Amino acid sequence: MANTPQAKKRARQNDKRAAVNKARRSRIRTYLRKVEEAILTGDKEAATAALRAAQPELMRGVTKGIFHKNTASRKMSRLAARVKAVG
Repeated sequence: MANTPQAKKRARQNDKRAAVNKARRSRIRTYLRKVEEAILTGDKEAATAALRAAQPELMRGVTKGIFHKNTASRKMSRLAARVKAVG
């Protein structure tokens, strides 16, 4: 347990940041799940629209430090290939 005032403050800040990061990660996963669902239904227009909406969210996660740049690029690349193969 934190004893010094600085350590107590850092613990509070860490909890706050963890909550923000968790919410942001959940939001990104929701966008990715919408793309997956559109792919499974076979609707290319919906899948393309969902992918277009998911891309900025995923890249925003990179700038906020939630995902590594290469991880986000890999996810986008694989999703784009799957959307392209639909229909």
